[in-house]
Amino acid sequence: MSERHPIIAITGSSGAGTSTVTRTFQNIFRRENVTAAIVEGDSYHRYDRTEMKARAAEAEAAGNNNFSHFGASANLFGEIESLFKIYSETGEGKSRKYLHNAEEAAPYKQDPGTFTPWEALPEKTDMLFYEGLHGAVVTDEHNIAQYPDLLIGVVPVINLEWIQKLWRDKNMRGYSADAVTDTILRRMPDYVHYITPQFQYTHVNFQRVPIVDTSNPFVARDVPTADESMVVIRFAKPKGIDFAYLLSMINGSMMSRANTIVVPGGKMELAMQLIFTPFIWRMVERKKNAPRVG
Repeated sequence: MSERHPIIAITGSSGAGTSTVTRTFQNIFRRENVTAAIVEGDSYHRYDRTEMKARAAEAEAAGNNNFSHFGASANLFGEIESLFKIYSETGEGKSRKYLHNAEEAAPYKQDPGTFTPWEALPEKTDMLFYEGLHGAVVTDEHNIAQYPDLLIGVVPVINLEWIQKLWRDKNMRGYSADAVTDTILRRMPDYVHYITPQFQYTHVNFQRVPIVDTSNPFVARDVPTADESMVVIRFAKPKGIDFAYLLSMINGSMMSRANTIVVPGGKMELAMQLIFTPFIWRMVERKKNAPRVG
């Protein structure tokens, strides 16, 4: 953690909704005139799309049916940890972009599924913002979770997470339902060993819970809407959180435990704005008052 160079990390599975949280933070940054270096976790995959397919085929031929983007062998955990460490000490670092589709790839004149070259982060940023799969990974070799000043988990209940992934990958990326289901099954061991354990290190978790039937996510035609959901917000350390204020500002909210507030799904962004804007204020204030080294 760093007063002069704070880090915010959003972590969650593919299709969990981390990009929605990112848009909310971008709105906060814009409103509060905060300059953030924004880093996408996909840029720290080890292989581009073509290489990943080849590696997965090699693994399957060798009897490994669980090689996935969720695991250590397909990601650059060391580079994420190094980025966080260097940024926390100096406010500097390097990153790149993973180009998911033709629209993202066009400005770079590259193929979709490739990486841009590594480049230095913008100069004189107020904080680093990471969004991706592995913002709180802890293994025998790496401890990424030790660096962020604010760690946020986005964790829909599993059936909803699968519905969201199925809908996105079929409708936005052109995959068949069978292909997406195969991906879910292949990733499951890495999901259990690398994704789920992160949420014991997060400071705040957002878990969207549908209030409609999602008992068979593989035949669901639509993603439950925000109004068909509730959001469970759990604080690891609730000291300093003004729950009475949040309850008064968010209609339909309630407390389910001493460290947990539940809000209507349609109020999730409002809840984030109310919760995280003061966090940003405090980070900026600590940065201004932190003693300069050297």
